[in-house]
Amino acid sequence: MSRLRLRRTRWLLTALFTTLTALCLIVLASIAASIDERSRDKSLDAGVDRVLTGVVREVYWGDTGIDLETVRGDDDLVGGPTAVAVLVRDSSGGWQELFAHKRNGLPGDLTRTARAVADSEDGSWQTLDDRAGHPVRMAAAPAWDNDGAVGAVVFVGGDPAPGARDHRSLVMALWGGGLALVALAALAGHLLSGASMRPALRMLDQQERFLSDASHELRTPLATLRLYLDAALRDPADARRAVTDARSLTDRMGRMVSGLLARTRAETGVGELDRQRLHLDQLVEGVVAECGGEVALVAEPTAVRADPDLLALAVRNLIDNALVHGGTPVQVRVAAGQGTVRDHGPGVDPELTDPFRRGAVGTRGHHGIGLSLVRWVAEVHSGSVTLTSADGGGTLATLTLPEAPPDSPNDA
Repeated sequence: MSRLRLRRTRWLLTALFTTLTALCLIVLASIAASIDERSRDKSLDAGVDRVLTGVVREVYWGDTGIDLETVRGDDDLVGGPTAVAVLVRDSSGGWQELFAHKRNGLPGDLTRTARAVADSEDGSWQTLDDRAGHPVRMAAAPAWDNDGAVGAVVFVGGDPAPGARDHRSLVMALWGGGLALVALAALAGHLLSGASMRPALRMLDQQERFLSDASHELRTPLATLRLYLDAALRDPADARRAVTDARSLTDRMGRMVSGLLARTRAETGVGELDRQRLHLDQLVEGVVAECGGEVALVAEPTAVRADPDLLALAVRNLIDNALVHGGTPVQVRVAAGQGTVRDHGPGVDPELTDPFRRGAVGTRGHHGIGLSLVRWVAEVHSGSVTLTSADGGGTLATLTLPEAPPDSPNDA
């Protein structure tokens, strides 16, 4: 997977997370707004019904006709913001308005509704416009006289405007809070998706570095191998020597690839180092034996805790570097957790500020990644490696590792 695809995937995950969050918030906000609207309508109707029921109970007829004094004196019912009107049927069958409180909060003409309520002998609920043209929630109920007939109709109107304003404020708060949460969700989604992508990016970096290192390091050996094979084909007499050289070269290439794979696995966490107590002098002796008579060894017994394959790779790379870039004879010494490799070449190139950096190039050639692997092996074993000019000429490479305690267990 390329970096571009990873970036696209990250943005896609962010967009998906943000969209789902926005949809959930929209649904929740819509439900909350709907519940609030119904709750306010019910609260308004309950207030209107309370006043309507109370006024109807206080309307009664005496010997001289209807008596509204109790209604007028009840400030709890007719002293608040609720509009109240009482229409009484006269002897001619018409309707007269005998009491009103906040009359502008009711429609201008109430007689038609009064006749309908009287005819049906049942209450009425309507949402109409008051005298100012504003919506009003109006309820009407009949009041019976002493003869059992509908003698009056009580009207009560509740103003929905305050509740509507509060509802709009709530809706605006829900939308504003929702937008803020969506923005936070987008940011959180982007950060979380980035965090989830880091292992993939890290593995991609390791893969790219491995491919780059492998292609770089194998290009020259493969070309040299082809030259050996071409020489063997041209001159059968040199075939044996060419095959021997080719085998040595392929062994070196195999060790290089093994080192690259080991480093990649360790850095990506796929593999673990096989740390064990081992004798450094014996390990170096085995590596020197593979290199032939051009390398002289002086070793004292010393033990370290390390991965034997990686440590052998590091020692072999130091010796190979001395043989390729230095001059013979190559002298190797081992003592007290330290190994030194000295050649008799021109010494450390002064143009190289960091000879252990991969691809370091000086005036005397390219050092590849062999020394880079050596430094990595030293660091993962809590050690160090240095490259200096030796007294009397040549280069001195020093690999230092912590010595293992004498009674360390043999298991890793």
